[in-house]
Amino acid sequence: MTDNNSAALPIRGARILIAGAASLVGSHTADALLAAGAGEVVLLDNYAFGTPEAIAHLKDNPRVRLVKGDVMRLPDLLAATHGLDGVLMLAAYMTLGFSQTPWEAVDVNIRGVQNMLEACRVNGVRKVVFASSNAVYGYGPGVSGALLEQGPFHSAGAPPAAVLYGASKIIGEQLCRQFFQKYGLRYLVLRYSTVYGERQHYRAANALYIMETYDKVRRGERPVLPGDGSETKHFVNVADVARANCAAFESTACDVAVNVSGPEPVTLAELVQMVLDYCESDLTPETRPDPPGTVRLTSGGAFHIPHQLAGELIGWQPQIGMKEGIRRLLAWREAQESVAAGRG
Repeated sequence: MTDNNSAALPIRGARILIAGAASLVGSHTADALLAAGAGEVVLLDNYAFGTPEAIAHLKDNPRVRLVKGDVMRLPDLLAATHGLDGVLMLAAYMTLGFSQTPWEAVDVNIRGVQNMLEACRVNGVRKVVFASSNAVYGYGPGVSGALLEQGPFHSAGAPPAAVLYGASKIIGEQLCRQFFQKYGLRYLVLRYSTVYGERQHYRAANALYIMETYDKVRRGERPVLPGDGSETKHFVNVADVARANCAAFESTACDVAVNVSGPEPVTLAELVQMVLDYCESDLTPETRPDPPGTVRLTSGGAFHIPHQLAGELIGWQPQIGMKEGIRRLLAWREAQESVAAGRG
């Protein structure tokens, strides 16, 4: 291990906990930490959103410890973080959760972060990597151009659930900053773009659009464009996110937030066409407004999320383009369907 005065936490030999481990990002990061030589990877989840299936392939690994725990219970976290070197804080409600159960979502995304930081402080954890989001820049007409790390938060015209989610991530970042200033707890914030990839779930409002489009095309139905197809999205593949999480631990960077985004933005029309091309379908998209009450996060204009600062501070750059990422995701989905059919 390195000097405890350094913000760098080499992964080889380290004991690292992932809160919210039974998830898309959590399961891939666990794989990456183990491949990098982590001494122990503790997988903490209460399975409110995550599924045991996401980490089932790890349960017999001698360097993995499964812990059923809840970020709303400080005693669970005090016990789980004892003797650990690092923590990746993923556990959180997403935008759909803020639409459905806002009270619980606010609690988990704020009090849950505070509980984890307190447990890390008490137990002398050396570094926390906090999973934030590009939602800290907001939504609506003000979101356009380059969304840089120093950018403001835009909320005009955005759905309340989206504003609440973005605001909760801003508060989480500032709690990390406060614990660093008051107690010296080292941290690094990663602001993920919309994450997608193998083990994809159906909870993320934007990533869900990929799966919904695929499901429609497979049923022979025309995919739906909620507008003219020009709306911009910026996705990042989960394998790239897992690498960013590892890089964040090993970097000397501290007390800073960096964007973790894919190589380039994509429009909804381009995204749908990638799915159609993968399925070898000649269906044409149907333009249809969203039904009332739909929670979909609109950008308000063409934008991109630069990741140059992540390159400078943690030595990370995305490697997987959207077309390749879509191919991997849908191939995985088809493999899962084949396995399920075999069991039937």
